[in-house]
Amino acid sequence: MKSMVEIRMLPRTLIIAEEPYGFKANVTLLTSTKSRPATVIGSWNCWWDHVSVSFPNRLPTWDEMAEIKRMFFRPDEVCVEFHPLEEEYVNLHRYCLHIWRPQRESIPTPPSWMVGPRKGETRMDMMRIAEAEYKKWEEETHAQET
Repeated sequence: MKSMVEIRMLPRTLIIAEEPYGFKANVTLLTSTKSRPATVIGSWNCWWDHVSVSFPNRLPTWDEMAEIKRMFFRPDEVCVEFHPLEEEYVNLHRYCLHIWRPQRESIPTPPSWMVGPRKGETRMDMMRIAEAEYKKWEEETHAQET
């Protein structure tokens, strides 16, 4: 997660409160079609970086969450929005979403070919990679079964 010094310099961000391990801010998003700023609460303690994003009357969109990720996290940091066990659900604000990043370990990410071709790749490039990976997976799976 970016440092508080970097966060203070973010454009369109009004810091409302600041603590040793977090902040609260109003953030005007370029990707938002509404004029109201998002409320963003961030923290970096207990081995987690965390940002919550909310609006008073609607959930943030994917584009808004992606903009928040770019604003508050570095490009080389993988972050997630969790869907925990239902028995672990906590919902204090109906229109709030969260972005998380563990500080002590890396988050595995699925291969991009499972979604589609990356920028600069053709569909055929993606299919070749997918076929090679599938073949490797199949060989490893059969090897474990025997």
